[in-house]
Amino acid sequence: MNSEPIESIVIVGGGTAGWMAAASLSRFVANKRISITLIESLSIGTVGVGEATVPNIVDFNRSLGIDEIEFIKATQATFKLGIQFENWSQPGSRFFHPFAGYGLKMDNVEFHQYLHRLRANGEAVELEDYSFSCMLAKQGRFAQPHPNPPTPLAEYSYAYHFDASLYAKFLRDFSVKRGVKHVDAKIGGVDLHKDNGFIKSVTLDDGRVISGDLFIDCSGFKGLLIEGALKTGYESWDHWLYCDSALAVQTRRVGEPVPYTRTIARDFGWQWRIPLQHRTGNGYLFSSRFETDDNAKKTLEANIEGEALTDIRKITFTPGRRKKIWNKNCFALGLAGGFLEPLESTSISLIQTAISKLLTFFPDKSFNQADIEEANRLHNNEVEHIRDFIILHYKLNNRQDTGFWRQCHDMPVPDTLAHKMAVYESRGHFVMYDNESFELASWLTMYNGFNRVPKRVDERAYAVDGNVLKNKLHQMQLSLRNAAEQALTHDQFIQKHCPAKSI
Repeated sequence: MNSEPIESIVIVGGGTAGWMAAASLSRFVANKRISITLIESLSIGTVGVGEATVPNIVDFNRSLGIDEIEFIKATQATFKLGIQFENWSQPGSRFFHPFAGYGLKMDNVEFHQYLHRLRANGEAVELEDYSFSCMLAKQGRFAQPHPNPPTPLAEYSYAYHFDASLYAKFLRDFSVKRGVKHVDAKIGGVDLHKDNGFIKSVTLDDGRVISGDLFIDCSGFKGLLIEGALKTGYESWDHWLYCDSALAVQTRRVGEPVPYTRTIARDFGWQWRIPLQHRTGNGYLFSSRFETDDNAKKTLEANIEGEALTDIRKITFTPGRRKKIWNKNCFALGLAGGFLEPLESTSISLIQTAISKLLTFFPDKSFNQADIEEANRLHNNEVEHIRDFIILHYKLNNRQDTGFWRQCHDMPVPDTLAHKMAVYESRGHFVMYDNESFELASWLTMYNGFNRVPKRVDERAYAVDGNVLKNKLHQMQLSLRNAAEQALTHDQFIQKHCPAKSI
């Protein structure tokens, strides 16, 4: 154990990525002699549209020792049971993607095979009737999962909608209290070691020089360190993901907030609605190949509710990823590491899982190359699997009303995704690779939502007597509906347990 430990960490950029890194690292190094400095210019705004999350954010906050009620009040948060997709399969269609599974296995056969069996016999059965999250969402209700549910049918997870700028501020206060040094400045230059090309220091616009052993790049799309200094390279996925622009605006809240994100397909992309306690986050993500900025703005303005609280902001991006998120002594997080559209709210989750990989392979000053390559491999696999899941949403669409949707339907897809689709189409079986972010139930949601039915049903699903099967499904559905009806409405739950102060 002759390693020379890291003594100083420099984080370039704040926002959600920077302060999540600072918070995690400050807890990780609590008993070590490691200084952490975060440099951000408060005069530079952040993208800040990542206001919807997936359930691992609950675990992230909990791992930091953050009180959930305190967090919710500080960030104007609401709860999220999943995502409602509207107009995706066809105009007027709707389906819900819950943070939960469906039904129960019977005789070690997946539940959906029994639904396929009944449908093949002409029975009208709805997948969403067998998910507690779906039941709650349909009724606009929310309840926190019981730590030891009486039945697996009651197992589900939740996430949050929150104000990203308030979350960054919350984590900033958390981090500074734990010794993180906060520097308000712009980066004027980056100095590299001449012998190995590692980052030696950054120079601020006021002339100060900040040296470090490990640098975390949270500087956004530009990637000032990972790309600007180290020329790591970027892999574009715009041949699969056509959307490259977004317009975002915040509006005054109208009515009670629903416990889910709304994702509404438009002619040349899709619109999001994210309900917070004090406002609603809105945006239209679209393809500049098919839609002009002016028309996109008109589309967004025609489809928002409530008074606009901000000007409409435009964001442009290239979907894809940095070829490496860890290069030499620089680790890239958030937009500096790449960008996948927020269709499944994975932006903040990818920050969290990348931080986890950094902590797993936390370096000493030798920066072992095998460790770095493994962290990069794991991250790249994870991002590619998320990419495939997002591509699936577009590929499965049945719309023929615009060139955008027709081209999405007709495009070739990555081999990894093509194989998954082919196996499901054949027999309803799910191919699951290592480092998958989305589980079987999520893939089932998409196939079912887009009315994709396998050609064959698992023969074992016919071993259960038909009447017995129908009775079991009826009891499942009745149990879930009755349980959902006992819950408070989403707004009642918030007002009772965690109302935030108006701002």
